[in-house]
Amino acid sequence: MSEHLLSVKDLRTSFTTDNGEVHAVNGVSFNLDRGKVLGIVGESGSGKSVTAYSIMQILADNGRIAGGSVEYNGEDITKWNSRQMSGFRGKCCSIIFQDPMTSLNPVFTIGNQLEEAIRLHTNKTRAEAKARAIEMLTLVGVNEPAKRVKQYPYELSGGMRQRVMIAMALACEPDILIADEPTTALDVTIQAQILELMQDLQKKLGMAIIMVTHDLGVIATMCDEIIVMYGGRVCERGTADEIFYNPRHEYTKGLLRSIPSVERMKERLVPIAGNPINLLNMPAGCAFCARCDRAMKVCLDHVPVERQVGADHRAACWLNDLALKDEAEQRAAAGESAGAIQAATGWVKNQSGEWVFDPVAEEGGAEQ
Repeated sequence: MSEHLLSVKDLRTSFTTDNGEVHAVNGVSFNLDRGKVLGIVGESGSGKSVTAYSIMQILADNGRIAGGSVEYNGEDITKWNSRQMSGFRGKCCSIIFQDPMTSLNPVFTIGNQLEEAIRLHTNKTRAEAKARAIEMLTLVGVNEPAKRVKQYPYELSGGMRQRVMIAMALACEPDILIADEPTTALDVTIQAQILELMQDLQKKLGMAIIMVTHDLGVIATMCDEIIVMYGGRVCERGTADEIFYNPRHEYTKGLLRSIPSVERMKERLVPIAGNPINLLNMPAGCAFCARCDRAMKVCLDHVPVERQVGADHRAACWLNDLALKDEAEQRAAAGESAGAIQAATGWVKNQSGEWVFDPVAEEGGAEQ
C-alpha cells in the first residue's frame, strides 16, 4: 500500500491547436492523503481544472498527458487502459462539475441518472439502485427525495441540482472527490450551504477532497493544504494559515488583495494588473513576471524553483531566493561549510568567489 492515496508527480498536459501546442500543465506535483482536503486555486487558464481532468483522464480529444505520473495507491493510472479507467471513475474517484445544468441530462429524470451511475459501478439491482438513489438524496439534504427522483433537472433549483451532482458523485463511496468550482454558479447563501454540506460529508465518509476554485475565500476554512497555480505551474503551496497570513509569492498576494473584506469596506479592491498569460507564448522565466510590480531581470530569463520558505510552506519566487542569499552570507560568516549552506539556502560560491544560486541542490523537493 502506498504512503499516499494519490500522488501526482511532474504532471504535464498539453493540447494540440491550430496555432500550436498549448502546455496547460507544466510539471505539477502534489500528494493527497486519505481524509484530507486539498485546495487548488488560480484564475481562469491557470491549469487547475486541467490538472483535475488529467487525474480523471477526461481531457478533450486534442488533449494528452505528455509526461509525469498520477499514482493511485502506488499504481500509475496514466498507464491504465480505458476499461481500467472506467472502473476508476465513479468508484474510486468522482468529480463534481462547475455547472450542474450542463452535467445533468435534461431528457432523463434525476432518478434515472442516479440509478445509472450506481448500477454502472456496483452489482445492485434496479430496485436496490433506486433505494440507494433516494438514500443519497436524503444524505445530501434534498427534501422529498422520493418525489425528486421522478423530476427532471429543469424542475429543480440551482442549489438542488448541485446537491444531486454531489449525491451522484458519492453514490459509490469513492476514495477521492474532485470538486471543480462547485459553487461558482450559486448565490452566496446556497454556496455556503453546499460547502458546509461537503465538509460534513467528508467527515462522515472519510474521503479525500480536491477543491478546485478561483476564489481563495471559498476554501479558507476547509482545506488542509492549498496549492496556488499560475501559467500551468505551482507558484505557492502551504497550509491555509501560511497562505493567508504569510503569502510568499506576488501572485498569491494579488489574489488575497482582490478578496472583499468587511474590515476594508471603504477601500477599493486592488485587481491584479495586466492580462492572463498566453499559454502559446510562455516567457522563458517566471510566468507571472509581466504582471508583477516587483519583477527583476532574473525573473525574465529563469524559471524560479520551489523553495522551502517556512514549515509546510513552499513558494517559487526569486524574491525568496534573494532573501536566502542574505542567510547564506550570514551562515558563511558563522563558519558553516559550503555544502551545509547550499543544502539550507540553495546558494553557493563559485570558483570566482561569487555567490550563485544552484537549484539542483533541492531537486525533487516539490513533491514533499
